[in-house]
Amino acid sequence: MLFTVLTGIVYPLFITGIAQLFFPKKANGSLITKENQIVGSKLIGQQFDSAIYFTPRPSAISYNPLPSGGSNYGLNSTKLKKLVVERKQKFITLNELDSLTGIPSEMLFASASGLDPHISPKAAYLQVERIVKSRNFNSDQKLKLEQLIKDQTEAPQFFCLGEERVNVLLLNLEIDKIK
Repeated sequence: MLFTVLTGIVYPLFITGIAQLFFPKKANGSLITKENQIVGSKLIGQQFDSAIYFTPRPSAISYNPLPSGGSNYGLNSTKLKKLVVERKQKFITLNELDSLTGIPSEMLFASASGLDPHISPKAAYLQVERIVKSRNFNSDQKLKLEQLIKDQTEAPQFFCLGEERVNVLLLNLEIDKIK
């Protein structure tokens, strides 16, 4: 009974208190607000269907955080192969790319959690022309958009873990500021 109280109540409350004291934004989900309204979390990917925004990585769970998880399809799964072909064709068609263009893998495969908020800078740059065309941007605005991708690119964690990445939600929020 003592350990149940210690490990089930006291310890979680203690850790929650420390997190709230030293890391309140992270402890509360790294929520992003716009005009005093929550628009999303920096940590969770979400769907953007409009051609005027960057498209995120596919999600096996339709960006629903409750059943977080991947599809669990193996590399030899015909379903996975079909999904990858469909996603590749959709990305090529949406962005009016050449069929020989190398599409970054994160635009073809869902992440393990299904909620990854990041794409590679290459995947972002491949979407620039579509966004420029959809928003009727001029050449100066296109340069600002490309600079925005560069500015929003995050380095690998601790300079060695992972790859460079861009948070799609943060990027899409910044696009609206381009005049």
